Amino acid sequence: MALVLLPGLNNLIDDISEEKKLPTQVVEAALREALLKGYERYRRTLYLGISEDPFEEEYFSNFDVGLDLDEEGYRVLASKIIVEEVESEDHQIAHAEVMQVAEDAQVGDTVVLDVTPEKEDFGRMAAATTKQVLAQKLRDQQRRMIQEEFADLEDPVLTARVIRFERQSVIMAVSSGLGRPEVEAELPRRDQLPNDNYRANATFKVFLKEVSEIPRRGPQLFVSRANAGLVVYLFENEVPEIQEGSVRIVAVAREANPPSRSVGPRTKVAVDSIEREVDPVGACIGARGSRIQQVVNELRGEKIDVIRWSSDPTQYIANSLSPARVEIVRLVDPEGQHAHVLVPPDQLSLAIGREGQNVRLAARLTGWKIDIKNSQEYDQASEDEAVAELIAQREEEEALQREAEQRLAAEQAARAEEDARLRELYPLPEDEEEDNSEEEFASEESEDIEIDAQEEKYSDEEVKQEDDEMPIKEEEDGVR
Repeated sequence: MALVLLPGLNNLIDDISEEKKLPTQVVEAALREALLKGYERYRRTLYLGISEDPFEEEYFSNFDVGLDLDEEGYRVLASKIIVEEVESEDHQIAHAEVMQVAEDAQVGDTVVLDVTPEKEDFGRMAAATTKQVLAQKLRDQQRRMIQEEFADLEDPVLTARVIRFERQSVIMAVSSGLGRPEVEAELPRRDQLPNDNYRANATFKVFLKEVSEIPRRGPQLFVSRANAGLVVYLFENEVPEIQEGSVRIVAVAREANPPSRSVGPRTKVAVDSIEREVDPVGACIGARGSRIQQVVNELRGEKIDVIRWSSDPTQYIANSLSPARVEIVRLVDPEGQHAHVLVPPDQLSLAIGREGQNVRLAARLTGWKIDIKNSQEYDQASEDEAVAELIAQREEEEALQREAEQRLAAEQAARAEEDARLRELYPLPEDEEEDNSEEEFASEESEDIEIDAQEEKYSDEEVKQEDDEMPIKEEEDGVR
């Protein structure tokens, strides 16, 4: 068959490569696979309405498509095995037929033949199949390359540019590095900041939240402006002491999307110093607040509290309620991590925060349940009594939980014992197979032992015979 011409093939490959941001080799491979699927569709349509499709799933596995970029066309090629008697014309070829062309051909060799159909015979259905498969393969290649490119990024924070809007999501263009092509990423509504102005071509720092492995029509990357990792990254870039390791970020609690519009975004960052002479809070804030101001500007005015971490829970909880002034911190239930914090009346609203935001973030940061109490109205005896009731209730719930777990474990053990007993009485087929295999193994092992014993017996008899012959030989030597 002659080469099927595809005018403008090179330009088509270059245009697809540029549009999809894929290498030309990848586009060529996708095109070959699509043309092969089109040929398979062409062969199957020959039987439509006449008889049942005779082709199995792997029937066309020995077929391939060769692209000729110089003459801009393609050929369908089939690898066939040389046999004496042909049973499948698509997979085999007669030895006598090959001998007419190549006299040194042997039975069992493989030859590649051109089986390209005429362009007019290819059919509209086959052409449509080729187009659909090509689009699908290109999407698969795009997704695979995006996953490989972004899955193992050391730096999860990227610079993103707003492209368009889809429903409540913002579609952004991101790049994994200098010189790499941009790909689309989705910023969902829940990961946006209320103070951001997402206008076209505006740029933002975003945190790479997820690389989707599920086939999707839209972007495979999901980014976030509300993730706490973005705050950590910004501080690491602005504070040299964090990069050097003398200051470390211990914990971050962030509320980027408060439940009420009257409450703005807020973050609390707990920092610690490895070296005594370094002030971790001062290092993060910078001279006249220059360093933390850069972070605040990037987060569009989000309020950030930098507090000092402490191994002492009392001091850590007091620091976490900054900027409120704390008088006493009582760890009323250390095991359950429950604390009462006593503050002056004028500090009560500041410690709680607007709609409870300050104490809520402090609780997330420290991991303790914090109750803010007025120091002038605090009745320690009644509070201790109430806490004792809570502790008793918690211990009772824990005991019930342990009892339920033990009962469940006992039921599972009894069920397993009953199952074992029933399988002894009524063995399943697989159990019999296992028993037979064990018996065979045991018999084989006993046979090996018997063979080894016989070999040892023969070897002992040979040694004994040699020992019996030795004196005779010595006597003969003596006679001589």
